Amino acid sequence: MKPHIRAKITALGTYVPPRILDNNELEKLVATSNDWILERTGIRERHLVDKGVAASDLAVEAAKDLAARHNVDLSTVEAIIVGTVTPDMMYPSTACLVQKKLNIPQAWGFDISAGCSGFVFSLTTGVKLIESGAHKKVLVIGADVNSSMIDYTDRATCILFGDGAGAVLLEPCEEGEDVGFIDFVHQIEGFGGDYLYQPGGGSLHPASHETVDQKMHYVHQDGQQVFKYAVKKMAEMTERVLAKNGLTGADVDCFISHQANKRIITATADRLKMPAEKVIINIEDYGNTTAGTIPLAMRTAVETGRLKKGDTLLIASVGAGFTSGASIIKWAF
Repeated sequence: MKPHIRAKITALGTYVPPRILDNNELEKLVATSNDWILERTGIRERHLVDKGVAASDLAVEAAKDLAARHNVDLSTVEAIIVGTVTPDMMYPSTACLVQKKLNIPQAWGFDISAGCSGFVFSLTTGVKLIESGAHKKVLVIGADVNSSMIDYTDRATCILFGDGAGAVLLEPCEEGEDVGFIDFVHQIEGFGGDYLYQPGGGSLHPASHETVDQKMHYVHQDGQQVFKYAVKKMAEMTERVLAKNGLTGADVDCFISHQANKRIITATADRLKMPAEKVIINIEDYGNTTAGTIPLAMRTAVETGRLKKGDTLLIASVGAGFTSGASIIKWAF
């Protein structure tokens, strides 16, 4: 019988653009305040791209950072999976553009659109390519330029989102290694499309003067509905994946949630009875970078010494769709 192959994360890279939009600057754009934003979201500032910088550019910088930090030869990568809801264009895929810019023609790839769950869904997909034995090196990237679809006169959305990217490299574990991807649960519930969506630009409402005038190319969000769902679903998904594997919050060394709102993260951690030191929160510095939040938080966890080799890591997300997911990983470096 063929032995089971387990996938592990062997390298991590991140990138955020240098330009910062802080809450004090937002006070000049919309009726809000630094204190109001901090109290309700936990966000103090967010990074935004300059004009002409696209999701593929952020993804490429994250991949280059991964290669430099971990001495990875990107010419050995066999597949690229990019989680994004802000592709450079409708087609070709962002993965195609990343492959070209990195000059790694040997790799194939594709994009995954799952909103804020884009990285979690992409990671599981990459893991399955490794577990199947089809590939030995898969690059998984979460990258979004949220500022490209935000109306900076809409207080409900403009305070939340930033731009950023993160990348991980997946490889097979060596025989006997006690690290790697353990398990996952994913779910979609399509009714959520009524509460968080971008209506313009697709086949239903192609770009026109009318769609632009009606601001249909911006994010539309019912914040109260999204918040209520996210609080409930984040707790549900983390409990499900832990119970499925006979674990509780006490068995988790590090918890990384999608960074959408500090109150959602702390509510989930409280439900799991996890102490604050095990919970990674960096939303203050980046805002919600959608598919970029979890790898950016992985970087924070590693650099602060709260995620080390052999640690049990729990990641979770809830996003537009609605999409949701949670995974358990034994950290490999």
